[in-house]
This record gives sequence, structure tokens and C-alpha cells, in this order.
Amino acid sequence: MGFRMGIVGLPNVGKSTLFNALTRTAAAQAANFPFCTIEPNVGEVAVPDPRLEKLAAIAKSKEVIPTRMTFVDIAGLVKGASKGEGLGNQFLANIREVDAIAHVLRCFEDGDVTHVEGRVNPVEDAQTIETELMLADMESIEKRLQNIVRKVKGGDKEALQQERLLKAAMAALEEGRPARTVEVDAEDAKAWKMLQLLTTKPILYVCNVGEDEAAEGNAHSDAVAKMAQEQGAASVVISAKIEEEISQLDAEEQAMFLDELGLEEAGLDRLIKAGYDLLHLQTYFTVGPKEARAWTIKSGTLAPQAAGVIHGDFERGFIRAETIAYDDFVALGGEAGAKDAGKMRAEGKSYEVKDGDVLHFLFNA
Repeated sequence: MGFRMGIVGLPNVGKSTLFNALTRTAAAQAANFPFCTIEPNVGEVAVPDPRLEKLAAIAKSKEVIPTRMTFVDIAGLVKGASKGEGLGNQFLANIREVDAIAHVLRCFEDGDVTHVEGRVNPVEDAQTIETELMLADMESIEKRLQNIVRKVKGGDKEALQQERLLKAAMAALEEGRPARTVEVDAEDAKAWKMLQLLTTKPILYVCNVGEDEAAEGNAHSDAVAKMAQEQGAASVVISAKIEEEISQLDAEEQAMFLDELGLEEAGLDRLIKAGYDLLHLQTYFTVGPKEARAWTIKSGTLAPQAAGVIHGDFERGFIRAETIAYDDFVALGGEAGAKDAGKMRAEGKSYEVKDGDVLHFLFNA
């Protein structure tokens, strides 16, 4: 179950520097877990989770496989992208394929690095990209409404639902609000997602600050954090230059470097965690002597669907899930101790998997 986050940004904001750090990190992790494929514009990075190592140590697992998040370097954006300016069409197509947007904003002052607008104002930069996405959505909605006129007149239920949702989205956009602000009922959720509107994507604002501001941020990043809070979005402070340096160090050197800078963890780790939270994702574990592995699911996922993340047969033939809470597994020294203490539960099809659950699935082949 892959989750993709697209990295966007205006020219000279540090997007490429940040992505280079991500891809170097991904390349360095390639030996540690399988399926770490690197393409020119794709970096697949492990989601940091200290719980996995602890579980592996208890179970004496030979292999440790973390869950992953994919970052996609989206084609550069300029004003007019919605009309195909620059690489606009490629930009818009790439955004439709990701689950969320990491919007890199320039929050640093540097006379040697030219800003495309001749000033440093990350809030206005964010509005520039948001406007282009909104304009593209409005154009897309107008075309779709024209295409379904005949079906709507014929009373086609699917077309009527689509028309209602498209008009709700257009009303929000005409008020200057992104489509993600529209409240959608559960019965419409699937059809709403199928519209693939650009402004329904959740946004994480990445404040790229100077090297000496990585720990606390600055006035620019504070303004972005305020904007994000008002929008119900998220923000994270990072120094792309520092991350590029860190990506070239081994684990011991990284720890020393971060300590010198007064940072508890790498900015990329914060970025990955923030993206994970933004998408309402959580982790469950499968643990044994062969491997300890983390699996990504959406919050609220039921046991059969969680099993399906491993293999479709697990979902189709689901019988039950043997479940141990992470804290119980650790406190009682593993599966045997948890079972002896009565902390292993048998859960059925209606069980909502909790973050940190250690699961073993029983199924009919």
C-alpha cells in the first residue's frame, strides 16, 4: 500500500536540494530493506519508527523491514501553470497521481539566491501555487459539467451525483476556497475522490530556513505555521542545506552533527512523520524470527483490509487476527509472554486495527 507525496515549489526555494537529500537517503537505505526503487524523480524513504527495532530485538528477527513513503519531485511551477505555462501540464498531471502535496517555501534570506518574484514572502508563494491549482480545477469542472449534460437530463444517478459534487466544488472555488474545504458525506466519499480535483489534496508546507534557524525557525516560518493552522493544513521547519549534508554522513556522524546543531532528529525524519500524520496513516507490525515488519494503513482500517495490505488472499480468506498491543508485547517480553498473561486477543472482521498492534492473521487459502 504505497503512499506518494509530491514535492512542489517555485524556482529557487530549495526544492531540488531537499529532493536530492531525500534520494541520497533512499539510496543509503536500499541495502536495509527491499523494494527501494530509485528513479530520477522518485525517492522511497523509510518511515522512522523506533518501535520496530525494539520489536525485532525482542523477537530476535533476522530482518527488519520498515514501512515506506514515496516522494515525487513534481515538475517546476510558474504563474500560468493552469494554462500550460512552463511545464504546467506535466505539473498538473503529476499532482493528480500523488496522495498529498509537500509545498516547499523559501523562508530564508540570501542575496545570492534570486527569488522569482524579487522578494521573500512564503505566504504569497503558497497562494501563487494554490491559485494555479484552483484555476486548473475550475477549468476541469467546467469541462466535466459540459460532458455529463446529456446523462443528467436522462436522469442517470451516477451523473446526477457527479454534477452535485462538481457544483459544490465549484461554489467553494468561486469563493476562493480550495475543494478540500467542502464537507462530503460518507456515501459521496468514493465519488468525490474519483473527481481527482487538485485542491482536494492535503498540503504540508515545508519551511526551508537557513542553517542557523533549523531548530527554532524564523518570522517567515512562523507566518507559514499561522497560515497552515488557519487552513487546517500542516507545516514543518527544515533546512534543505543541512539535510543534504546529513544525507552524506553515516549514522554515527549524523548523530554527532545533529547534536552540534541542537537538533533532536533530522529534518527529513520530521518531514516524513508530518506527511504520515497528514495522510492519517498508522502502522501495525508483524513480528517473528524471520522478520519484523511495519505495514502502513489508514486510520480506521478494519482487520480484513489490514490483512489485505500483505496479500489479497489474506483479506479474501480472513478468519481472525491474533492481536497484541505494542506496549504489552514489549512489557511481557514477546508473543509467548503476552499469550501467557492473557494479552493476546482473537479479533474478528469488525475489529478496527490500532496503531502499534502486533498482528498475526489466520485465513483460508
